[in-house]
Parts: sequence; structure tokens; C-alpha cells
Amino acid sequence: MSETKSMQRGADARSTAGDQAWDIAGALARILRDAIGASLGVAGDDADPALRSSTNPKFGDYQANFAMALSKRLGRPPREIAASVVEAARGPIAAIAEPPEIAGPGFVNIRVRTGALGAALAAIDCPSLGVPDVQGTRTIAVDLCGVNVAKQMHVGHLRATIIGDTIARLHERMGWRVWRENHLGDWGLPIAMVLASLRRRGTDLGAITLADLNAAYRAAQAESADDEAGLAAVRSTGAGPHRLIELEAQHSGAAAAAEDARRTLRLLQSGDGATVADWRKLIDVTMHEVFETAKTLGVDLRPEHSRGESFYRDRLAATVDAFVRSGLATEDQGAIIVRFADRERPLLIRKSDGAFLYATTDLAAVQFRVQELGAERVVYCVDARQRDHFADVFDACRMIGWTRRRDGTDAELRHAGFGAVLGADKRPLKTRSGENFTLKALLDEAVERGTFEVRRRAEDPQAPTHGMGDAELARIGRAVGIAAVKYADLSSDISRDYVFDLDRMISFEGDTGPYLLYAHARICAILAKAGDMDAHAAIAPDVPEERALALAILRWPSTVADAAHALEPNRICGYLFALAGAFSGFYQACPVLRAEDPGVRASRLRLCALTRRVLADGLGILGIDAPARM
Repeated sequence: MSETKSMQRGADARSTAGDQAWDIAGALARILRDAIGASLGVAGDDADPALRSSTNPKFGDYQANFAMALSKRLGRPPREIAASVVEAARGPIAAIAEPPEIAGPGFVNIRVRTGALGAALAAIDCPSLGVPDVQGTRTIAVDLCGVNVAKQMHVGHLRATIIGDTIARLHERMGWRVWRENHLGDWGLPIAMVLASLRRRGTDLGAITLADLNAAYRAAQAESADDEAGLAAVRSTGAGPHRLIELEAQHSGAAAAAEDARRTLRLLQSGDGATVADWRKLIDVTMHEVFETAKTLGVDLRPEHSRGESFYRDRLAATVDAFVRSGLATEDQGAIIVRFADRERPLLIRKSDGAFLYATTDLAAVQFRVQELGAERVVYCVDARQRDHFADVFDACRMIGWTRRRDGTDAELRHAGFGAVLGADKRPLKTRSGENFTLKALLDEAVERGTFEVRRRAEDPQAPTHGMGDAELARIGRAVGIAAVKYADLSSDISRDYVFDLDRMISFEGDTGPYLLYAHARICAILAKAGDMDAHAAIAPDVPEERALALAILRWPSTVADAAHALEPNRICGYLFALAGAFSGFYQACPVLRAEDPGVRASRLRLCALTRRVLADGLGILGIDAPARM
């Protein structure tokens, strides 16, 4: 997608009350588009001015590269095409930019007038910072977290939780109504197996911890493990009576445990009071740690967001029946499957023994989220390895018409699949014993490292944190540690694997969360030293570093719109890092507090304040707390 289309889409998403005064890029794109139409008779997508930010400020602020593409289409020299369009645009563009210049084979370079740039900054210095607001007229459901009851959160849940939360925050920032959907694994034979095992052991469910539950989950799996193949081999090879007795005992015990689990499941499904009460205890223990972890991560995840498999249990039979009645599902060796015209694999929605599957629940969930919650976008933040599963579920929902909303429009179903978190060996992150890292242990280490770094820096007498109390240093250290983890996770393409390297993540230099926190705190310090600031002072970004910072600030609204549209949190991260870099260049080249001219000082202070607000806004979208002092 071209940057022009990105700019235009961002503009289209904003208020229809009229052009936004800060939207210089959008205004330039519209002027050029109209000029292309007027001078060349070209309309629609063919009139794309291909407007981009200039890579070299020496040649201007923006560059329009439409001439080369149109030259092939119209059979005219590109410089001639560029000259025609520039002439047609000369009048309308004069209030915003200096006369455009044609370079090379037909590139059009545009330099924004200082006055127009200052006016745009003054316009964006408003409560919304120019970010579009649909005021609750659009709805999205975001499937995030997705923990299993009786199991501890591990590093894989980190990605599902913070990516989902950021996508939710992006849409909330734009005024969407957002349904956070924590799809718990809280139903079916696995949970019944754990509950049955705990009851056999006489465990006090009122005092059990999640670590106890996690151990019980593994024990229950072991108890139900059966080695029929091994038993058959022993019988056929005559491996000895002792081995035969051992495997027969194992087979008998596993069969008894499995039957106990099935009996417990039947009690649970029938609504037996005592069984349901015990089941809820397991959920409460699990979710207590989930909510505590979410709080540590700065993730908005609450009890009302949890709608697990149990919520859909009474809808599953009707889901299968609907596909059968519509002729989209057929029986195959006792199972019910949905076939697709363009792939060999079918979608299994009911097993031959009558049991339902994850796919059945996901089909019911899509129908609920679209037709009952009214979501026009349904996003699943789930491991990328589930790509085929969601492709099948989404296509099945489209086939049966469950993507159709009440207003007749079709909902968009998206799988925001994420890669794995890797260790230094480039393999999935594990403990030394080969087990998955619990998320709590990982976060505890990050906070410890962040706190250590903050306290080390506070020892410097020149540091803003020198002499600060231990509790305050611990609070800042916690923010640094969590920012390090979240930013590292969100700053690259979410579909890719990434290496978990705390040494790199915790650094205050480079493309890291702590670097952005430090940039924000440094601006806070400047503003605090300045004291009272004229919030209405004229902004006159004249020198190159001021202009670069101004243009970076003005890209914020379209960045938010684009990141939300593409479901790519890394766009926010990339923007914030670039903004912090632009501010660093500005601060080194342009004295602020020591500026001799009062007007220049006031202008630069407003630039500082705007930069701080945008940084804080972006970090807030990422769910990162930004301390004022570091």
C-alpha cells in the first residue's frame, strides 16, 4: 500500500465536518489528485499522486512520484506530465507549500511553508492530538489471552495477552466499542480429568494454589496415560510376568482414571451442584493469577472479559445442526465434517463419539461475536501455527452466512497470528530443565533487572533520580522492566519469532522500551525547569531539526489509523522510536531553555510539550507506564 493511500485513508477516517487543519499530507495529496485529474483527465486510483515523506530534507518535506507511472499509461514524458500537474496545482498549493520543484525524470519535491507547518502544529495541539474518533459507531471483538484453567500462564500467553490488549487499545483510542474476549479453556474432558484427580486425592480445593493445580494437571495426565501398545507387545513377545503385571496394573489404573474423568464430566455437564462448585474453585484460582499478571503487564483484562468454552457449551449442538441442515456438513464414518472446494482438508466439527471440538466452539464464538455483539471486526490473537485452523473456521462461517451482521454488512474476520519467543539458542524459550518459562517468573526477572538498572543510575549525583526514595525507585524500575518486555514483543512484525534477550531489552539506548521512557522523562524535566509555558504561543519551526520534529508529530494520527487497520502494533513502536530520534536531533541542535529570543523559546517549548504528549499517548496505546522522572 502506498504512503499516499495510507494518508488518504487516515484522512477519510476522521471527522467529516471538514478538512483537519493539521493534516498537511492529506491536503497535499488531495490537491495533487485534483490537479492530476484536471490536467491529465485521469481519475480514481490512477490519479494516485504517490506522495511520500522525503528521505532527504534538502530536497523538501514531501516527494510526489506519480509521473513515472502515468508516463507509461499516457505515453508522455514524465517531466512533461509533472510540469502539467504542478502548473494545475500551483494556485491551490500556494497556501500550504512553496512552489513545487521538478527533479530528475519527474519527481515533484514539495516544501511546506513555515507558517503552514506552525498552524498545523497548533491545530493538532488539541485533546485528541488529531487521532480519528468514530465515537462508538464501530465495534470490534478481540480474542486475547486464552488461558487454560488449572495451568499456569507461560511465555506463549505473553504474546496473546499484550498483542491483543494493544490491538484493543488502538481501537479504543479511535473511539471504537471494544469487546475483549478472553476465551478460557474451562470446559471438557481435560478440566474434568484434573477435577476428578483432585477429588480422588482428597485435596482441599479451598486452599489450593495455581502451582498446585499445574502439578495436579500433569499428574492427572499421567494417571490417565495408557500403554495399550506396550501391553500388547509384552503379551506377544513373552517379555516376562513382572513386566506383564506392571503394564496390566497401569492399564487398569489408567482405565479407571479415565472413567472417573468421564463420570465427572457428565456430572459437570448435568449441572451437579457440588461438581459445579468445585469446578468454579479451579477457575477462581487460575484467574486470580491471570488478573494479577495482567495488572503487572499493564493489560486491561478483567472478570467481565472472560467468556470461555463453557459459555458456548449449550450452543454447540445447534452449531453442528445448522451446518447439517444447510447442507454444508456431511457425515464421514460417524463424524460430522465441513468440506471446502479449494482444499483437501475438511473441518471436523463433531467426532464419531458425539464429542465436539475446538472448531465447534470457535464457530459458535464467531456467530455470537458478529451477530450478538455486533462486531464488524473479529480479531484472534493466537499462535501463528493455528493459521490453517482459523482459515477453515472463518471460511466455514462465511459459507453459512454467520459473518453477516444485523445491518446487512459483512464482518471482517482476522487472525493476528504471532511467532514464538526464542531463547539465545534460537529455539522456543525454555528453562534449563526444559520446561516452559512461567510468565510470572519471566516478568519477575524483568522487573528485577529494571529495578537494578534504575538504582544503579540513581547513584550518580547528577541523575534526576539521585536521592529518590527506595519505593519510588522500585516503581520506576518496575515500569522499566515491563516496558522492556512489552516493547521488545511489540516492536517487530508480530508474525515473526523473536529472541528474548533481557540485556538488550533493558538497555536505555537503541530501539528499546527504556529508551522511550527516558526520552519522555527528559522532556518532562525540560518542561518542569521551564515553569509556566504559554500554551498558545506561536509555533514557528524554521530550522531543519525543528521542521523534522514538526513533520514527525504530524504523522501521529495517520500512524494510529494505519496500525489499527493493519493490526500491526509495531507501527506504533517504529513511529515512537523515530519521534524520539527526531526530538534528540532537535534538542541537540536547538537550545530550548537557553534560547535568547523569547518567541523562539516559547515556540520550542510547545514543540517539546507536543512531543511529550504524543510519546505518552503512544506508550499508553502500548499499555506502558511512562514515569516523569528517570
